[in-house]
Amino acid sequence: MDKLQYDGPVVLAILDGVGLAPDAPGNAVSKARTTFLGTAARNYIHLTLDASGEAVGLLPGQMGNSEVGHNTMGAGRIIKQGIARIEEAFNNGEVFGSEAWRGAISRVLGENRNRGVVDKTSDMWYNEEIGPATLHFAGIFSDGGVHSHISHLEQMIDRAYKEGVRRIRVHAIFDGRDVPPQAEPTFIRRFEEFAKRYSGADIRIASGGGRMVCVADRYENDWSVVARGWDMMVNAQVDYYFKTAEEAVMTLRRINPKVQDQNLPPFVIVDESDNPIGRIMTGDALIYFDFRADRAIEIAQAFTYWDFPYFNRGNYTPNDVYFVGMTEYNSDTHVPEHRLVEPVQINETLNQYLSTKGLSELAISETVKFGHVTYYFNGNSYDRADKEDFVQIDSYTEPFETRPWMRSAEITDKVIEELPNYKFVRINYPGGDMVGHTADMEATIIAMESIDISLRRIYEKVRELGGVLMILADHGNAEELIDKNGKPKTSHTTNRVPCIICDDTVNRSKYSLNELNNPGLANVASTIALLCGQEDYPEGWSSPLIKIR
Repeated sequence: MDKLQYDGPVVLAILDGVGLAPDAPGNAVSKARTTFLGTAARNYIHLTLDASGEAVGLLPGQMGNSEVGHNTMGAGRIIKQGIARIEEAFNNGEVFGSEAWRGAISRVLGENRNRGVVDKTSDMWYNEEIGPATLHFAGIFSDGGVHSHISHLEQMIDRAYKEGVRRIRVHAIFDGRDVPPQAEPTFIRRFEEFAKRYSGADIRIASGGGRMVCVADRYENDWSVVARGWDMMVNAQVDYYFKTAEEAVMTLRRINPKVQDQNLPPFVIVDESDNPIGRIMTGDALIYFDFRADRAIEIAQAFTYWDFPYFNRGNYTPNDVYFVGMTEYNSDTHVPEHRLVEPVQINETLNQYLSTKGLSELAISETVKFGHVTYYFNGNSYDRADKEDFVQIDSYTEPFETRPWMRSAEITDKVIEELPNYKFVRINYPGGDMVGHTADMEATIIAMESIDISLRRIYEKVRELGGVLMILADHGNAEELIDKNGKPKTSHTTNRVPCIICDDTVNRSKYSLNELNNPGLANVASTIALLCGQEDYPEGWSSPLIKIR
């Protein structure tokens, strides 16, 4: 059996958020003029991959996302992760048996005892001058299941109440991307009805704001987003103050009827005397209930790092607040120290395997997806393998729909420059996902067309060098920008994704499609190994998409 031997590089181009669906009014993928992708699909091996639910280690029917997609591609096998891993931890008691949970409860109840006398009316330890210690929760406030789930928040509040906590505050990071773009009033009302069940308790939303505006920056693209979240939750210094969260959202929407939840400005809830009802203060505990790391790590650093240069935290020190993460947000630095669920260990990743074979590797994207093509692809680690390099192109900080081409051209320029120097190159083009999340049809079409131009340029260089180009996506998004009710859709999808292997070398005659029952992203790593001339990939990996004749 002949091994595949390419003179040039093996290139994996990941089109973030580009799924497949029938042509429809909301399908920016089918409406875009992508002549290169269309020609490639007709002329080369072309199949579809499962990128959601159990195929990427999630719950059945759960839409895929970039984190689990890249994890699965790089791991070469299906690993239970994301919401499936967290659900398991709630069901088997891991969450409430953790050191982190015990520490948070002890901090709040212990601080209450240290602060003074018993308030007989509420059975709380209370001091009129200082007030009781508070258990705070913060995270993306929806049932999207990509970064978090509101049911996990509810389960933790229920348990905290049973363990004696009576003062709880929630800092709601509004979603609008993994759920409909104006869905937050539904979740606010759900939470308010839930809180009414607990007699004698004081459970309220204390602040809120959109995930693209406050708290939830990622890959250090814009630390001012985190700073606004800090001012909202800790300092209660914002432009808007309201008596209830529902009033806040409705008022802000009257000011700007088209504003999506993800872009709502930060606000603080105040009492009848206009005092904030729930600033995070010294002696309190904060549980950040996102389980996905990319939009959680920076706020975790803000609360836990002693040396913190990104914005002024005033007199705050990490001893002031007991910070707990849903899970570990960085497996290299092990942040945060206190976490409810231990992270999944992913070994024998593609980058490490190719390194043992002496092959050089390059991973490249712009800031907003850099962590996916590096950290997540490499099994939740920024550690580079021997002969592996990373290149990050700075993303624009303006709204994505105003720069829908993003940094596709700059990524492509750098890839073309570096292609002769590496055996395996992986690229992430973010436009389908980042622009697709705005549900702006015209902008998303432009994003797709700019990616198509870039792919043609990559293809021509790869062909010149005698290499092979594999094109696929990590999950769906841009193919459904309108939901079944005719409303804008900003969330991911469960649609299958394309996979095209562009090969103009003599190697093309040596292989054909493998006969797999339901191919998915877990089959990518072994396919890359075969294309790199390696057949002894780890035993636990899923089968390759191709087979040697």
